Amino acid sequence: MATEEAIVLVGGLGTRLRAVVSDVPKPLAPVAGRPFLAWLLDNLAGNGVRHVVLAAGYLAERVVDCIGREWCGMRMDYSIESHPLGTGGAVRQACGMLQGDSAHVLNGDTFLRYDLRALEQATVHAGADLGMALAQVADVARYGAVIREGARISGFREKGESGPGYINAGSYYLTAAAIRALPAEPAFSFETRVLAPLTMAGRVCGFEASSGFIDIGVPEDYQRAQSLFGSA
Repeated sequence: MATEEAIVLVGGLGTRLRAVVSDVPKPLAPVAGRPFLAWLLDNLAGNGVRHVVLAAGYLAERVVDCIGREWCGMRMDYSIESHPLGTGGAVRQACGMLQGDSAHVLNGDTFLRYDLRALEQATVHAGADLGMALAQVADVARYGAVIREGARISGFREKGESGPGYINAGSYYLTAAAIRALPAEPAFSFETRVLAPLTMAGRVCGFEASSGFIDIGVPEDYQRAQSLFGSA
C-alpha cells in the first residue's frame, strides 16, 4: 500500500530572505498571492497524501494559524521544536506523529513536481532505504552536484563547480528501515548523520523524473517564484 504521510520541514530561520520577507516564517512567504507552503501542500494533496506533519520552530504559531488542522482533505499535525533540533532532529521528532512506518519528507522552502508514488516504487525496486528526488538545473554551483551510479547515489560534489547537472532537491522518501536508523540524539543534521552514511553504504536511490524546481531561500529565486506560480 502506498505511503500517504508526509513530513514538511518549516522550522528554518530564513535569514537569507529576511531582506525581502521578515514578518513570517520562510515557507509562509507570499508567492503569487498565496503562502508558498500552500502551493506545496496543494501538490501533496494531488499526490494522494492524506496526513501531513509540519515540523515547525521559528514563528511556529504563525504556521498553525495560517494552515490549520485540515488542508485539501489532508489532516495536518504539528511537531513544534522547543529548541533547535537541526534538520535530522526535526524529522526524528515528527516521525513520532506518524501513523505508519514510512514517510515522504520535504523542505518547506523548496518546490518540485514529481510523482511521490513513483519515487516510493523506485526506492523499493532498487532495494534502497531512502529515495531522493533529483532536480536538473542549468548550473549546480549554488547547490553541489549529485554523483550517480545507475539508480544509486554514490556521492556529492562540493558547491562551486559550475555547469548543468542533477542536485539534491530536499525531497525524500524514507522507508521503515531509514526511520528506524535515525540517530537517537535529539539534535542532528539529516544531511550529515543520515544522508551521508546511507549514501556511502549504497542505500540511497536517485529519482530523476521531476520538473519545476524552485528554492525561495534567496531573494532572486523568491522573485522568480512569483512569475512561476503566477502563471501556473
